[in-house]
Amino acid sequence: MSGFKSDFLRTLSERGFIHQVSDETGLDDLFRKETVTAYVGYDATATSLHIGNLISATMLYWMQETGHRPIALMGGGTSMVGDPSFRDEQRKLLTPEAIGSNIEGIKKIFARILRFGEGKTDAFMVNNADWLLKLNYIEFLRDVGRHFSVNRMLSFDSVKLRLDREQSLSFLEFNYMIMQGYDFVELSRRYDCRLQMGGSDQWGNIINGVDLGHRMGTPQLYALTTPLLTTSSGAKMGKSANGAVWLNDDVFSPYDFWQYWRNTEDADVERFLKIFTRLPLDEIARLAALGGSEINDAKKVLATEATAIVHGRVAAEQAEETARKTFEEGALAESLPTVEVAGDELKAGIGLLSLVVRAGLAASNGEARRHVQGGAVRINDQSVNDERRSVTTADLTPEGVVKLSLGKKKHILVRPA
Repeated sequence: MSGFKSDFLRTLSERGFIHQVSDETGLDDLFRKETVTAYVGYDATATSLHIGNLISATMLYWMQETGHRPIALMGGGTSMVGDPSFRDEQRKLLTPEAIGSNIEGIKKIFARILRFGEGKTDAFMVNNADWLLKLNYIEFLRDVGRHFSVNRMLSFDSVKLRLDREQSLSFLEFNYMIMQGYDFVELSRRYDCRLQMGGSDQWGNIINGVDLGHRMGTPQLYALTTPLLTTSSGAKMGKSANGAVWLNDDVFSPYDFWQYWRNTEDADVERFLKIFTRLPLDEIARLAALGGSEINDAKKVLATEATAIVHGRVAAEQAEETARKTFEEGALAESLPTVEVAGDELKAGIGLLSLVVRAGLAASNGEARRHVQGGAVRINDQSVNDERRSVTTADLTPEGVVKLSLGKKKHILVRPA
């Protein structure tokens, strides 16, 4: 059990969220005495967040649940530069219009996770473009830039990694660290924000903000980071066969999201239940103690609870029912992910390899061919081993679709448009 006395830090510690804290005793005392405001920053580099971001968003949820005030900071300004942390090359520069569109997509997930409003512990969302885009460059250099040591910035792991590989780090990107540090000072001044949270790869950037606040006369600021999660086999979390595991349903379906969690490795079930669900710890301990094939029941609970947080309870239960019908009954579940093809194209016949790629079950015809040769591809639950086979309207089921499967867990409905 943790030694923290505040409800918030004790909850984070017991559930496995804490990697580093800048001043454990000071922060614990602050959370015991006051209603604390804290933030996590999210750069708008895509239309959706991914499950790596879900960890920090869940920390904001637990802040609110324990009586404190969370801020979700949208990086409308910093996204115009791009965070260079642990990257091999500069991010692609985005237009203001693309950044604005991405922020609108990101807002959807926070509407499910946090309670927004005007109350003392209600969350709110702000955009750092509100102050960063108005800065006078010379004044900013004089008032803020003078507090940053280039020697120290060069010592951060995120920068050293880039330089050790003799890869260019542009002056534009170097400014990112200064802007992120300044965000913390600005949020402290505007909203009495005292804590910044993020992944462990952000530790250097967050500490920059803590130090800058000290030099610019803010109250004591604090840093807290989470471990970068990997699976028990050492793989980085958040990757599926189709790429990143996104949180918005228009880029990653609730069914695929549910399946991602259902496929969790046995050794990770307890850890992921603590971080990615809101179940009580005693219930998590009961589920984690299940042995043999019963551990699959715990994985289903993990999948449904995690999906309910991101997509809502109805979508989560529908995904669970789709999986049950597909795997346990062998029935055709209409809510499976769908790919549409032109009716004329299906009438003429589509090559099997091409269709497997189009459905996202393989990245190339060569990979699709290997799946077919290995007996992993099925049409309407019947194994197919002829890589030259075409899929036509003759393959349509009575429901008017073709069920295309790869292995036992990946199913796509091909539907004439």
